[in-house]
Amino acid sequence: MGTLLLIIALTFEIAFSIYCMVTKEDHRKIKNYIRIAAFIVFVILTLSTVIEWSFRWVVLGILLFLLAVKGTISLIRNKRNTKKYKTSKIVWKSIVMILVTIFAITPAIVFPQHKSPKVTGEYKVATATYTYTDKNRIEEFTDKGQHRMVNVEFWYPKNADGKYPLLIFSHGAYGIKGSNSSTYTELASHGYIVVSIDHSYHSFITRSEDGTVAMINSDYSREIENMNTGVYSNEELYKLIQKWMKLRTDDMNFVIDTILKKANSSNNAFYQHIDTKKIGVFGHSMGGAASVWLGRERDDISAVVNIDAPFFSELVYYKANDNFVASSKAYTAPLFNIYSDDVWGQLDSTPIYVANKLNNKEFEGAYTTHIKGAKHLSLTDLPLFSPILANMLQGGKANIDPYYCIETENELILEFFDYELKGIGHFNPKKTY
Repeated sequence: MGTLLLIIALTFEIAFSIYCMVTKEDHRKIKNYIRIAAFIVFVILTLSTVIEWSFRWVVLGILLFLLAVKGTISLIRNKRNTKKYKTSKIVWKSIVMILVTIFAITPAIVFPQHKSPKVTGEYKVATATYTYTDKNRIEEFTDKGQHRMVNVEFWYPKNADGKYPLLIFSHGAYGIKGSNSSTYTELASHGYIVVSIDHSYHSFITRSEDGTVAMINSDYSREIENMNTGVYSNEELYKLIQKWMKLRTDDMNFVIDTILKKANSSNNAFYQHIDTKKIGVFGHSMGGAASVWLGRERDDISAVVNIDAPFFSELVYYKANDNFVASSKAYTAPLFNIYSDDVWGQLDSTPIYVANKLNNKEFEGAYTTHIKGAKHLSLTDLPLFSPILANMLQGGKANIDPYYCIETENELILEFFDYELKGIGHFNPKKTY
């Protein structure tokens, strides 16, 4: 929709400018009527939901409103134009209007309207956001001496009538807690309570209940960039992995323990619907690595989904030969791996994926699926929310339909958790989709 409107606007602006230059008049009255009409059409499209009003349309809406007001005032005043016609003035005004229009429509192009992936469950889904304060940890990314705050969002059955398994999600290196909203919604519609964590200063942006905003930490962002470009030695990388995973797993442990405490003691009906005996964890990229790590640490984790991540918890570093090897300790939590092309191609060649190799006997019981044609961010909602950003961040467009990819992923994750946490059906995923 944004691209279409931009083409229409630019075509009109250029054509009208040419018309003015050919006739050697500025046709101010006609332009004023067109601007008023453009705003009216925009309002009609918004009210009829052809345009779904959201942040992406705010700047354009303001621009069209201001132009309509200006045009109305000009028509009411009906002041005769006595200024001499100048082609240069027409061209200059046209260039300015084209630039302003591009700026106003850019949000709708970068974040286009899109349909939501299908939701197949019987429950309507509600959400709730909370800020948990960990009084046992001081925030390491600031010098204010404050306790660490962790923002979470729940997706849960709106008309809850029983107890539901608890699922905890951890986002990727630059992600946000809403990175896989379609997955949470699908799971909640089938009777799960899903909580997604914003890892403050690892998340691109997060906002606490008191309005405090925390952006991604620049040092952490630089560490991730350096890792991706191969700057670090294996020893340096191993130390960074330990640091990253400690923060992630500390957050996840804190959130789980807080929820369990509230479920066992709180009068809040929302927490009372959590089945504390059935807990699963899942995450994308670094969040997937943290989920696998937590699956080894906690005895109350009954199912783990790793989305496109290395098994950081299974890496052993040997300084003598400066190399990573896989842990020889069996992994006992039920595990399901989902890989994109980006990671699938590294399983046998990249040192940090040494434990992920399909012939690792410590993971003989794990399920593994490769979604062919998918890139790393295809396994999040970003290609739907902003195809342009997804393509930029992952170095190109994925060779797969984004809806097929995310809906297949959601279906598989649901089937896995149903089988492991609810004992429903069977789980036998194909090796490749």
